[in-house]
Amino acid sequence: MIRKIIFCMVLWSSPALAQSRGEVKAIIEKVNGYWQSTQTQPGWAFWDVAAYHTGNMEAYFLTGKEEYREYSEKWAGYNQWKGAGSADKAEWKYSYGEKDDYVLFGDWQICFQTYIDLYNLQPDEKKIARAREVMEYQMSTPHNDYWWWADGLYMVMPVMTKMYKITGNQQYLEKLYEYFVFANSIMYDKKTGLYYRDAKYVYPKHKSLNGKKDFWARGDGWVFAGLAKVLQDLPENDKHRKEYIRVYKKMAKAVKKSQQAEGYWTRSLLDPEHAPGPETSGTAFFTYGLLWGINNGYLSQKEYASVAEKAWKYLSGTALQQNGKVGYVQPIGEKAIPGQVVNENSTAPFGVGAFLLAACEMYRFLDK
Repeated sequence: MIRKIIFCMVLWSSPALAQSRGEVKAIIEKVNGYWQSTQTQPGWAFWDVAAYHTGNMEAYFLTGKEEYREYSEKWAGYNQWKGAGSADKAEWKYSYGEKDDYVLFGDWQICFQTYIDLYNLQPDEKKIARAREVMEYQMSTPHNDYWWWADGLYMVMPVMTKMYKITGNQQYLEKLYEYFVFANSIMYDKKTGLYYRDAKYVYPKHKSLNGKKDFWARGDGWVFAGLAKVLQDLPENDKHRKEYIRVYKKMAKAVKKSQQAEGYWTRSLLDPEHAPGPETSGTAFFTYGLLWGINNGYLSQKEYASVAEKAWKYLSGTALQQNGKVGYVQPIGEKAIPGQVVNENSTAPFGVGAFLLAACEMYRFLDK
């Protein structure tokens, strides 16, 4: 009897996953199949839809399923391979805005990531012409405060490294760092290694429900995933590479420390009671960032594998619904909101994109 109890305890406490690579790939195809079959219209090029396509392209690179590439290609063509559409540079803005004149606002630039990926697969200058026009105009201005909110680091940092790889224009890397330094000056908390969503939320001016520093999970998820994408494309000899790695690794420690026992991260990272319960988009971005780091030798498998595996167990076992819907995604917003309902029916394109990113890295992790 004692031996039976000990055996059960070992099974219960083991961090190992029951899922195989084949099972993870089946999850990717189930999730993406559900999304694409229920979202048949291309949608605009703004961040919420464009973030899905960053995950869809990762799923394409992993599976080689042409329908995934075609889905993003159709979306890109529908949007004329542009973000915001204004042609008058004198009116271009970079504060928050959903109209065509907010060309320099990063939420309208994340679409360039997918356009560049599609260009690399089948080169055609029209695919990156607008990206080049917008980013090179932006870099010609004296401003460095373009990334004033945490989300912007995911939206645009990878655009800079991707464009550098195509053009060889060193200015993309110089401005990447210049804008990153500005973002850190207003949002980065050196003590914790985490990012406030923007300057409005810096402690002690703003506090969580229980008087703590209020770090929004999805906001930090954007940054963590964005750093992984930057490190993936950044030249090995880039003079600021060590700094990006330092920020990424310190963030990984903070992410590990704030994970809940059930595997997810709450919407306010350091105050779980502020908005309790599971949330998928932040959790998926963290899972992606951790697994990418393990898979690419930046994070210790011994230290971080159990964290990522526990997070994946939540994503594949709780967030994923039987029909392929990804649930528990906090709606569009910028903070953890006490009392906001987030349940199995709460889904959004950016949450699905984040889930696909995490799933692809889990497949690669199991492949190792």
